[in-house]
Amino acid sequence: MTEDHGELVELRSMTVLPADREEITLRTEDGLTLVGELALPAHGPVTGTLITLHPLPTHGGFMDSHVYRKAAWRLPALAGLAVLRFNTRGTSSPRGTSEGEFGEGVTEAADVRAAVDFAVSRGLPHRWLVGWSFGTELALMHGADLDVEGAILLSPPLHRATEEDMRRWAATGRPVTALVPEHDDFLQPEEARERFAPLTQLELVPVPEAKHLWVGERYVRIVHDAIVARVAPDRAPLPDAVPAAMVE
Repeated sequence: MTEDHGELVELRSMTVLPADREEITLRTEDGLTLVGELALPAHGPVTGTLITLHPLPTHGGFMDSHVYRKAAWRLPALAGLAVLRFNTRGTSSPRGTSEGEFGEGVTEAADVRAAVDFAVSRGLPHRWLVGWSFGTELALMHGADLDVEGAILLSPPLHRATEEDMRRWAATGRPVTALVPEHDDFLQPEEARERFAPLTQLELVPVPEAKHLWVGERYVRIVHDAIVARVAPDRAPLPDAVPAAMVE
């Protein structure tokens, strides 16, 4: 017998589900304060932790980039995930502006470390880096030596990350998944297979019809499902509808 939860409503682009949301600040080793948010499940244990790294801030990327904003709105309730979002140095959003200035992905190493250290200090379990576009470069360049279980890469352009970065990840043996849109502006699946060869354990997932920015609810759900399937597989696949009483 299934429990009756009442009327179900479809998840839509602006659906917000319950979570404990906290404005946070991160302190980097070079003395900067970064602004962010931590969204935790309102009920039940944390099944896993997403440390999100946003797209290129010089081209509009920030902690509220839509795939991550919707992850924070939905995944604590649907999958028990903690979602940590923050603005890298010099990046602004409605949450505020992080100190410092854009460092071409180099000085941002300290930002990535600060985010992981924060998650560790909070005792957040099963930590994964989730990078999108420029954020994938940060994960590849700076994440292999950090206290995380793996990485998920959304639309990796491979503009900055090198073969040596990929070999360092390969040496860890930790899982890395890349979701590569069929119509990506920078790196499409066939070329990605060749370019990612040094990262021997990479799971490359081509996404038919998708584009670099994952615009459209269909593609957001594909991304979220893929993340949950790897970080909290017992909670996959995600539902398309929830009880009306859950919607904030």
